[in-house]
Amino acid sequence: MLEKPKVSAVEEPITTTEELAAVCQRMAQHPFVTIDTEFLRETTYYPLLCVAQMATADEAVVIDALAPGIDLAPFYALMANERVVKVFHAARQDIEIVWHQAKLIPKPIFDTQVAAMVLGYGDSISYDQLVQRITGDQLDKSNRFTDWSRRPLTPAQLTYAVSDVTHLRDVYLALKADLEQRGRIDWVSEEMEILTSPKTYRFEPETAWERLKTRVRKPRELAVLIEVAAWREREAQSRDVPRSRVLKDDVVGDVAIQAPTTLEKLAGLRSLPKGFERSRWGEAILDAVKRGLERDPKTLPHLERSGRGAQNGAATVELLKVLLRMTSERHAVAAKVIATVDDLDRIAADDNADVPAMKGWRHQMFGEKAVALKHGRLALAMEKGRVIAVERE
Repeated sequence: MLEKPKVSAVEEPITTTEELAAVCQRMAQHPFVTIDTEFLRETTYYPLLCVAQMATADEAVVIDALAPGIDLAPFYALMANERVVKVFHAARQDIEIVWHQAKLIPKPIFDTQVAAMVLGYGDSISYDQLVQRITGDQLDKSNRFTDWSRRPLTPAQLTYAVSDVTHLRDVYLALKADLEQRGRIDWVSEEMEILTSPKTYRFEPETAWERLKTRVRKPRELAVLIEVAAWREREAQSRDVPRSRVLKDDVVGDVAIQAPTTLEKLAGLRSLPKGFERSRWGEAILDAVKRGLERDPKTLPHLERSGRGAQNGAATVELLKVLLRMTSERHAVAAKVIATVDDLDRIAADDNADVPAMKGWRHQMFGEKAVALKHGRLALAMEKGRVIAVERE
């Protein structure tokens, strides 16, 4: 059990710029600061930051981000201070908030969820499970889904907020020591490069189609998908509403495949709400479809061909899944960190697939063997109830 420094309970949140500046100045003297945020985004496109909590080795604070007149500039300056490591758990949404509010990416960062996956704690382990496994403490998560925009903040909310970042200190120190002992610090650093890339948080309308699960097959369908998804993204951004409030993902996919050119054909889509075609957005969707149909196919992005579509592709992917599970168990690394299902699909189709699983430590651990398995130079067998890899002549 880790020894925890004593921290006084937070009785009142920080509500003024002066208080915040003083706290951030003190925290900037420490090697790391743990951070968490509470926000709302159920009814908006951009997350609404309500509360930010931070802790160092000897101090923990809660910042009321909605306090009248407060300027969060000192907080964002600390996020940009490269002498201080910013520690998060599942950092993507927290960083997205900072990016949207201040157009900067916190650096350097350490994501305990990623570190835990690299160390074999499982795929996307939750924060409370990680705290319990490392410190033995059971977190009270009853305030996780409270309305953080309501004021005043309750004592229970403040206790919950502080608990998150004080426990995060212990988790960080334990994981960092384990990574150093196993020589895996660089593995986590590679993942942090993705999380600290502005590209990760730039939601450009022109690339909105890439995040959709729908799989179009023809260039014509892709062209319409790109235009309709871009229209939806711009509409959601301008109205500050979730994308699904504008048009649900399955409707975007249906429009791309059916490519309706009249209001009557648009109304015929079963996935579209009844009467939607008569709204002011009906014509806007048709305009997007028209733009898609007019696009030159040569200007379209290249569609990756699925390995499942090739001869014996599905069987190859299934074999790669077994190899991935075996590799994950042998090296105590979450399978999700080594390769995704999409990675396997693309490796099955192309020995030189441009995926993370074919680069760096992942290639050495898994990618090389995946290609060898494809070409019969490696076989999978059972030995004493476990899957093993056997090299073949």
